[in-house]
Amino acid sequence: MLPWHQYLMAVIYILAGIHHFRKPKLYERIIPPYIPAHKSMVILSGIAEMVLGLMLLIPENQHIAAWGIILMLILFFTVHIYMLQEEKAALKLPKWVLFLRIPLQILLIFWAYQYV
Repeated sequence: MLPWHQYLMAVIYILAGIHHFRKPKLYERIIPPYIPAHKSMVILSGIAEMVLGLMLLIPENQHIAAWGIILMLILFFTVHIYMLQEEKAALKLPKWVLFLRIPLQILLIFWAYQYV
């Protein structure tokens, strides 16, 4: 049996991936302009989050899932930085919330590393 926090992480990524399909325009708004095919990127990242979340529940695949999540979270730093730079991408969130997301991202990377 996996630890409860591993189930929690898996559920978070599965639900986050589903959310990409429920609110795709929201995610398209926060993708930097230098990244092509925003709609496709939203779909791919949503699928990746769901697949990695599910893989995290399979002990034989959890290390691959953990590395995939870490890589994905590193790539998502571009979105966080863009949201800080561009007001229309900030989703009307206060600057302090946008800044807080960066150390939170680091904590999520550390959390995922626990399953490598």
